Amino acid sequence: MRALLQRVSEARVSVDGAIVGEIGPGLLILVCAMQGDTEAEADKLSAKIAKLRIFQDEAGKMNRSLLDTGGGALVVSQFTLAADTSRGNRPGFSTAAPPAEGETLYEYFADQIRAQGIATAQGKFGADMKVALTNDGPVTIWMDTDAPSARP
Repeated sequence: MRALLQRVSEARVSVDGAIVGEIGPGLLILVCAMQGDTEAEADKLSAKIAKLRIFQDEAGKMNRSLLDTGGGALVVSQFTLAADTSRGNRPGFSTAAPPAEGETLYEYFADQIRAQGIATAQGKFGADMKVALTNDGPVTIWMDTDAPSARP
């Protein structure tokens, strides 16, 4: 699985003009299931994200996790994280999991974040979503579980 994390002061996602998920301080997590990914990759990624020390402590150092701060998570499906830009000018997305598998793993991933006691909001899988956020820092981190699959 791949994820792009953005530390935010606030974030929300809308579908057809209606807000379907929003959080205050925490993480916007854009997530993509890749071919070959299983629940094991979702478990690994969700546990790592919950404990990742990217929030400031009293001394201003990134030394606190989402669990430490009590922040929220906004989980949004983002198949374009699978983009292969190695050839030509049009990205390919063939390494993303098929939609049915991707949706199952996306929902499972969000449930695993939630199961750790993190207030979790979500976007709507496969929908045309509008995401609004206020970056905090900015802090943006790319993560990949490097599961065995047909990745470029």
